[in-house]
Amino acid sequence: MSERAAGSLAERAAELDAADELGKLRERFVLDDVVYLDGNSLGALPVDVPGRVEDVVRRQWGELRIRSWEESGWWTAPERIGDRIAPLVGAAPGQIVVGDSTSVNVFKALVGAVRLAPEGRDEILVDATTFPTDGYIAASAARLTGCELRPVDPAEVPSALGPRTAAVLLNHVDYRTGRQYDLPALTAAIHAAGALVVWDLCHSAGALPVGLDEHGVDLAIGCTYKYLNGGPGSPAYLYVRSDLQDRFDSPLPGWNSHAEPFGMSPSYEPAPGALRGRVGTPDILSMLALEAALEVWDGVPIDAVRAKSLALTDFFLECVEAYVPQGRVESVTPAAAAERGSQVALRCADAGPVMKRLIDRGVVGDFRHPDILRFGFTPLYVGFKETERAARVLAEVLGQEV
Repeated sequence: MSERAAGSLAERAAELDAADELGKLRERFVLDDVVYLDGNSLGALPVDVPGRVEDVVRRQWGELRIRSWEESGWWTAPERIGDRIAPLVGAAPGQIVVGDSTSVNVFKALVGAVRLAPEGRDEILVDATTFPTDGYIAASAARLTGCELRPVDPAEVPSALGPRTAAVLLNHVDYRTGRQYDLPALTAAIHAAGALVVWDLCHSAGALPVGLDEHGVDLAIGCTYKYLNGGPGSPAYLYVRSDLQDRFDSPLPGWNSHAEPFGMSPSYEPAPGALRGRVGTPDILSMLALEAALEVWDGVPIDAVRAKSLALTDFFLECVEAYVPQGRVESVTPAAAAERGSQVALRCADAGPVMKRLIDRGVVGDFRHPDILRFGFTPLYVGFKETERAARVLAEVLGQEV
């Protein structure tokens, strides 16, 4: 590629950064000169989190000790933080509870969905391309509930639905390719067949609008350590639509979800509302770190985040096409905006070693077996100059002079 063309893209990147209304949000994160394109695996650290965690440890735990369950709001943290996540996924308050891992919440949601389904239905459909754990848990849930498990490509779900289908577990965005599936249309098709749907939002929450309430989603789950920047292993969340909550029968009833948790009754009576999605004692340190991290979202409209996400991924694909030798990589992420999440996945024959060399050069993405280079674009802190630099370094690593 000519020097003039490369300079043109660099100039455009600078112009796009200058016009970026979200660009000032970068100062809310702890970042350096590395081009960090792995926020779809682990989000960057918000600057206010270390001080908040220190307060939780030193004052709330160290000084107040047991009093903090009430005086510091520890007891109500799962639903309070759930209400902070709710606007980011298009949910009204009172429908999301935070706690446990994503895997545990998948299990609760899927078994709960089967138990909510009409009597006589004995089939679970699962995304055939799903993250492996979702598949493992779906298989376990099928054994537990006496259902048959059928892996199906998401595009084939409408034709696969039938009178036996109780529940369907789908990913909103494919973790490998970044393909976004049509949540409204698939939810409508599943409901028309009389079944319930569980959506995995791990790769969409905080990156694009979801519209859980608007589209009548039954149950949803998601992690908080990717685009929500909650930190490694931060607790996940469970959404149960408000009109289903009084019938939601969690397969993991615990004292924290009891109607009278301190009554210590030998018989279980579920708490009202989303609280019945709780199980045991919350992970307070990681939960309150997440609460502090979510403050970076104050005043940030998710539609603006989506617009920048698409602009970043469009620009990256343009730069890759301009810089990288033809045929060296192939994008497996859809070009159509409506079908794209907030990442770009490039197929590359020697993807593993290439990603290692990229990281050595200060461009951090990740590798997915067997041949995928994955680049996640977090609009809150990734800019266009970084995006151009990432594509240019990729070309250099692959042996092209630019």
